[in-house]
Amino acid sequence: MSYLKRKSIMLGTSKSAEMQQSVSEENASNTEKDATNLYDIIRENIPQGNKAVAENMASSGISSTGISVLDRSIGGGLPCGSMIYVSADPSGMSEIFLYQFTQARKTYYFTTSRRPKYVLRDILNLNFDIKNIIFIDVYSEYYLAPSGEMVDNIGNDYADTKLLEFVEYNLKNIRNDDQGGDINLVFDNFSFFMNLHVSQGLVKRLINIIYEVSKETGALTYLYGLKGSHPENIENDILNSADVIFEISLDRGADKIVNKLAIPKMRGMLPAAEVIKFKICDGIQIDTSKDIA
Repeated sequence: MSYLKRKSIMLGTSKSAEMQQSVSEENASNTEKDATNLYDIIRENIPQGNKAVAENMASSGISSTGISVLDRSIGGGLPCGSMIYVSADPSGMSEIFLYQFTQARKTYYFTTSRRPKYVLRDILNLNFDIKNIIFIDVYSEYYLAPSGEMVDNIGNDYADTKLLEFVEYNLKNIRNDDQGGDINLVFDNFSFFMNLHVSQGLVKRLINIIYEVSKETGALTYLYGLKGSHPENIENDILNSADVIFEISLDRGADKIVNKLAIPKMRGMLPAAEVIKFKICDGIQIDTSKDIA
């Protein structure tokens, strides 16, 4: 990439104030010209797919989550290219949110805790369409030998580092293949990556790559985190980087359990002021009724 060049103009002490002003104006003009040229170079070198994403975002700016009542509750959907951190109680069934998100568009689904065939079976049992889903099988890459036997890689620095390379390789392929496309990225679950036996810098690098790919492709990216299952300092990095935060919790009463969704952060839009109640039936059903004090 070219850098702005500054002209160094030496002025003698004998030059008049008028000449100094003339040279200053010329220098400012040249600097402005260089800045304009640099902008043109950057603009011309943006891949064509990214131009399509930019035009798409300029015209609509938001993408549907795939849950229509939720979309209406938050102003139509989520900003294009958002990285969304979903913080969920592991004792609930919050992964159904992820399943329903796949109904909106083509989805690259990274599985870390189960084989794709079991995730697929659960999605089918809820009568969701599976035609949009492309699985990236992180689970088998990590836990299974080529022969199909289970292996123990937990705490293996080398295996953990190679796995991150595997994920990064797939992310770069997605970026190259789907620029300008309408896609989701789903990581089910992301707590797995936060617990790998690697430096925090490598985990941060992965988060940064995911963020960049989300922006370059215009994808909605969901990082599914299980509360209390990973180091807090790494999660705080994600909370800071994330464009949107979904906090899913369970309230256990004497006679019933109430599922709640809070959205405290949503860059580019106003966050939801109220906690959203929902039920898990055939998918996510948002409770639109209002509590009466």
